[in-house]
Amino acid sequence: MAYPPGPERGFFDGLHSPLRHDPLGFMSRVAREYGDMVCLRFLHFRTYLLFHPDQIEDVLVNNARKFIKGRILRANRHLFGNGLLTSEGEFWLRQRRMMQPAFHRARISRYASTMSECATRLVNSWSAGQRIDLHDAMMRLTLQIVGKTLFHADVERDAPQVGENLQVLLEHTFDFRRLLLTPYWVPTRRNLQARRAVRNLTQIIDRIIQERREAKEDAGDLLSLLIHAQDEDGSRMTTQQLRDEALTLFLAGHETTASTLSWAWLLLAQNPQAEEKLHAELDAVLAGRAPTLDDLVQLSYTNHVISESLRLFPPAWAQARLAIEDHELGGYPLRKGMGVAAVTWVVHRDPRWYDDPERFLPERWEGDLLKRIPRCAYFPFGYGPRQCIGNSFALMEAALVLATVAQRYRFAVLPEHAVVPLASITLRPRHGLHVQVEERTPVQSARPA
Repeated sequence: MAYPPGPERGFFDGLHSPLRHDPLGFMSRVAREYGDMVCLRFLHFRTYLLFHPDQIEDVLVNNARKFIKGRILRANRHLFGNGLLTSEGEFWLRQRRMMQPAFHRARISRYASTMSECATRLVNSWSAGQRIDLHDAMMRLTLQIVGKTLFHADVERDAPQVGENLQVLLEHTFDFRRLLLTPYWVPTRRNLQARRAVRNLTQIIDRIIQERREAKEDAGDLLSLLIHAQDEDGSRMTTQQLRDEALTLFLAGHETTASTLSWAWLLLAQNPQAEEKLHAELDAVLAGRAPTLDDLVQLSYTNHVISESLRLFPPAWAQARLAIEDHELGGYPLRKGMGVAAVTWVVHRDPRWYDDPERFLPERWEGDLLKRIPRCAYFPFGYGPRQCIGNSFALMEAALVLATVAQRYRFAVLPEHAVVPLASITLRPRHGLHVQVEERTPVQSARPA
C-alpha cells in the first residue's frame, strides 16, 4: 500500500524521538524534506501530517464528518468530561446548538467592560521597575475574566482554589509521555493530583450551578444562559452536561488567550517599531481612557497585532483528527483508524502564503490578505464545524486587554531569561515570560486636538 513519504520505518517506535523533544522544529524539518503531506508511524499507528491548506480544508471542512478529535484529547476526556472539546456526533451537535447563542456577538459584547475593568485593576497593581512573570499575570487575568463572565461574581471567593486546581490539570494534559506510559487509571502521584483537582473543581461548579438554579434568574453570565438553554425538542442540559461545558470553558478559555497575549507582549518587546505604532494608535483613539467594545473598530493596528501573534504562535499549533471512515486524501489512501494532523505552526509560516513569514509584521493584515491566501492558510481557531465556539470572545478579550495594558506600560524581557515555546496540547512559554515593567510616555502628537 502506498503512503505519503516520511521518515524511515520504525523511526517513531521509541519515546525519545525528535517529535517528542522538539515537535516544532521536527514539523518544520519534515515539511521541508518530504513536502505537503508526510506519513509518520508510531508502533502500529500511522498519522498523516498536513502542510497544505487544500488538504487541511478537505479534512476540517469538506469531509469533517469522517473524522473525530485526535487521540490526545480523547485520552484527556476524564479531565475535560464530555464537553464541546471532546464530545462527538449527535451529542456534540446538540450541545453546540444549545451553546451557540451564548457566544453570539450581542451576548459577548456585554462582557467587554468586565474585560477592561479586570485588566485595569491588574495594571494598577504594577509599578515601573517591577519584575514579573508576565505569562503568569496573563493567566491570572484571563482566569479572572472567564470566572466573571462564566459565573458572574460567584467564583471570586473560590478564585485561588480554582486557579490552583486548573494549573494542576493544565500541567497534566500537557504531558504527552504520561499519556503513553501512565494512563489515568494508574495511581501515580501526578494522576492522583489530577483526580483531586477534578474533584475539587467539580464540587465548586456543582455548588454554583445549584445556587443559580435555585435563584431562578438570569445573572447575565454564560452559565445562566446555558442553564436556560433549550434544544429544539425543549430539553435542557443536565447538571453533568453543564459541569462538563463549564470545566471545558474554564480550561480552554483562559489558557489559550493568556498564551496569545504572552506571545504578543514578547513580539512587541522584540519589535520596537511595531510597538511604537501600537502606542501611537492607542494614544490617538483612547487618550488614556479605558477601551470599550465600540473602540475596537478604530483600533485596527491593535487587532492586527493579535492576528499576527496568532499567526506566529498559534495556541493550537497542530490540530489532530482520527479517521472513522476510509478516505482518499491528496491521492493517498487514508484508512479508518489512521490519524491526520493539520500543522498550524508550519502552514502559518509558509512563504507561499506569507511574505517574509518569520517576521512580526502586523501591517500584513491591512487590506485583503485573507482573501488572497487559501482558505485554510490561516486557522488559529480551527476551521469548519469544529471551529472554536469562543473565537470571537477570545479576540475581543485579547484586543481589550492589550489596549488597556499597553496604554500604561511596555515590557523589557530580562536578558537572563530565555523564552522557549512549549508545544504540547497548546503552545505557551515553557518557563514563563519574565520581564521588567516600564512606564511609557503617551505620544502627545497623536492625541486628538
